[in-house]
Amino acid sequence: MSDDESFEAVTAEERRTLWIVLGLNLLLVVVMGGAGVWSDSSALIANALDNASDAGVYALSLFAVGRSLNWKRGAAGASGVLLILFGLGVVADTVGRFLTGSEPIGAAMVIVAVFAGAINLVCVWLLGRLKKKEVHLRAAETFSFNDFISNGGVLVAGALVVWLGQRWPDLVVGLLVAAVATKGGLDIILDARRTKDAA
Repeated sequence: MSDDESFEAVTAEERRTLWIVLGLNLLLVVVMGGAGVWSDSSALIANALDNASDAGVYALSLFAVGRSLNWKRGAAGASGVLLILFGLGVVADTVGRFLTGSEPIGAAMVIVAVFAGAINLVCVWLLGRLKKKEVHLRAAETFSFNDFISNGGVLVAGALVVWLGQRWPDLVVGLLVAAVATKGGLDIILDARRTKDAA
């Protein structure tokens, strides 16, 4: 197989993988967003917004596949900024729910978190199978791994809401999801800058 054929095969695999994880994340946006509104859960809404920002990242990564390193760094940098903006939006939503009051349904949080965790684990596995991941793909992998961690937080929060009959675990996890997202965004931006320096 020539270098051109090898490059085309790798590029096709990257595109196929990113299309799959993009579709799975759009599914999670609908499921988690709907469940979050229905169950009045800040943590689920935060996760839905997180997956919406992820879908944007996967779209940017798809656009960068096969393009120059500058395009890939740009896609990764834009992804990091989106993730930080998402984190700030979640903080605003959580503070609003704290001030106005909320009554999250813990059982719904647990069920949806288990479903979302399984989907995100599949995304992490699919992205992990790609070889020689460049900066735009590392950004996508960071997003999926952060989602998986966030799902675990929602699961714990839902269990605590059921057990304690209080809303504070939901609000705390909403803020923690924002913190994880913000850190992930900063890591992605730093990775893109390091890639630039090493180029």
